[in-house]
Amino acid sequence: DEQEEKIRRFDNRIEEIASEADYKEKVGKLRCFLGTRTHTALSIIVEIGDFERFAKGNTFGAFLGLAPGERSSSDNINRLSISKAGNTHLRCLLVEAARGICKGHIGHKSKELRARQNGQSAEIIAYADRANTRLRSRYYSMIRRGKKKNVAVTAVARELACFVWGM
Repeated sequence: DEQEEKIRRFDNRIEEIASEADYKEKVGKLRCFLGTRTHTALSIIVEIGDFERFAKGNTFGAFLGLAPGERSSSDNINRLSISKAGNTHLRCLLVEAARGICKGHIGHKSKELRARQNGQSAEIIAYADRANTRLRSRYYSMIRRGKKKNVAVTAVARELACFVWGM
């Protein structure tokens, strides 16, 4: 009971910080994505700071260590697993968010997601909906082609990082 009360206090404090003027708008935008709630959105914003230092979304994904490694010479191209260079905490949060995206039907929007999107502009909601649909369909197409589940989830997490950068 004591530990649960402690977690509740921390969650309430995170909600308070997220509702401050500095973070409220940005957190609200990121919460429009499936699998991304207040804790994940606030962590991304606080730990990245300025998204403009990344030229494009792929650079942001590589910064988080979600880009595949490569060991190549001449005509031999050898792709490796993700590089894992970068912020471990954010990479884990995005992978967990991607796991949330990979559940459910393509195009389905839960009541909770609708509530999180409430109050955002139509452009932001449309962008998030396009991202959610694309990420779910990408996951299911990779699974149908025989990719392992963890590989597909990690690919979705990398693409989610690109959409977060774009938001």
